[in-house]
Amino acid sequence: MTSTGSGRSVSRRLRGAVGVVGLVYLVVCAVLLVWAFVAAAGDSSGESMAGVIPLLAAAPASLVLLLVLPDGAVMLVAAVVLGALVNAAIIGWCTRALRRGGHQDSPS
Repeated sequence: MTSTGSGRSVSRRLRGAVGVVGLVYLVVCAVLLVWAFVAAAGDSSGESMAGVIPLLAAAPASLVLLLVLPDGAVMLVAAVVLGALVNAAIIGWCTRALRRGGHQDSPS
């Protein structure tokens, strides 16, 4: 693993930011994106809708980004990657909040 300046590896920093559940989600999105490109490459008609699956897996942020970014395969990948990262951060935040349970840090 590549170490960063703080002495922690990139995978440990990512796991700390998004949690294990968020990492699993990112892996699923990456697998779906690779599958979409393989399925589209195998389609000789050029009308494959396989790119919709990873786009929906990373929704809603990926759909918003897809509307903002210009057309093209690179922009589809960018929309899915950025959408998945946003969703993984939210998943990590929710996971940490659920682990805390009812123990909030507000004064009573």
